[in-house]
Amino acid sequence: MSRRSPGWVPNQHGAWAMLATPLLVGMLAARPVWAHLLLGAFWFVGYFAFFAAGLWLKAPPRRRPRVVRPMATYAVGSALLGGLTLAVAPGLIRWVPLFVVPMAIGLWSSWKRDERSLLSGIATTAGSCLMTLVAYDLGGGRDWERAWILAGVLAAYFVGTVLYVKTMIRERDEPAYHWLSMLFHAFAAVAMVPVSGALVLVFAALAVRAGIMPAFRASPKAVGIGEIAATVAVALTALAVTGT
Repeated sequence: MSRRSPGWVPNQHGAWAMLATPLLVGMLAARPVWAHLLLGAFWFVGYFAFFAAGLWLKAPPRRRPRVVRPMATYAVGSALLGGLTLAVAPGLIRWVPLFVVPMAIGLWSSWKRDERSLLSGIATTAGSCLMTLVAYDLGGGRDWERAWILAGVLAAYFVGTVLYVKTMIRERDEPAYHWLSMLFHAFAAVAMVPVSGALVLVFAALAVRAGIMPAFRASPKAVGIGEIAATVAVALTALAVTGT
C-alpha cells in the first residue's frame, strides 16, 4: 500500500483514547473475559471503516476510487468481527440502535465536509462512550446504575475535551469557544456532586484548566499528552468511586 494512500490509517489521534477508554472502563467495571478481545477488534476495525467511509463521502468523485479499497476491507473485517462477537454474545445486539444516530451524524457531517464541527464531535464522542455499556454487558455486569454513571462521566469528560482542544488549537482565538468550554466544564463539575466528591474535584480541576490554558500556546503534542493524563485520572477515579 502506498504511504500516501488515504483511508488506511486514521489521522484523528484523539480518537484513540475515545475508543479505548470506554471499552476498558466497561470491561474493568464488570470482569474481563476473552470475548472482550473480539469486541475490541470489532470496535477498532469498525472505527477504521467509519473513518474510511467518511473520507469517501467528502472526497470529490474523481478521488473516491482511492478510498474504496480501505473502506471495503475494513467494512468486511468489521462485519466478520461483529458477526463473531454476536455469535458469542447474541444479547449484545440490543445495543446496536443506540449507535445509529451518532454514526449517522458523523457520516452526514463528512458528506457536508464538516466532520470537525462541534455537532459531529459531540455526537461521535458521546456515541463512543456507549461502548462502556456494551463492554460492561459482555463482562456479565449487573449494576446498571453504575454502568450508566460510568458512561455518563466519560461522556461529560470527552465532550469537554472536544471543546477544550478546540480552544487550544483550531478555535484558540475565538472567545465564544473559550466561554463555552469553561461553562461546560463548570456545569460538568456540578453534575458530579451526586456521584462523588472526588469526581467533583477532578472536573473542577478540568474547569480551571479550561479557563487558564488557552491563554498559553501549546503544541498539539503537548495538548495530547495532557489529555492522556486527564483521561487516566477521570477513568480511574470513576472506577474507584463507583465500585462496590
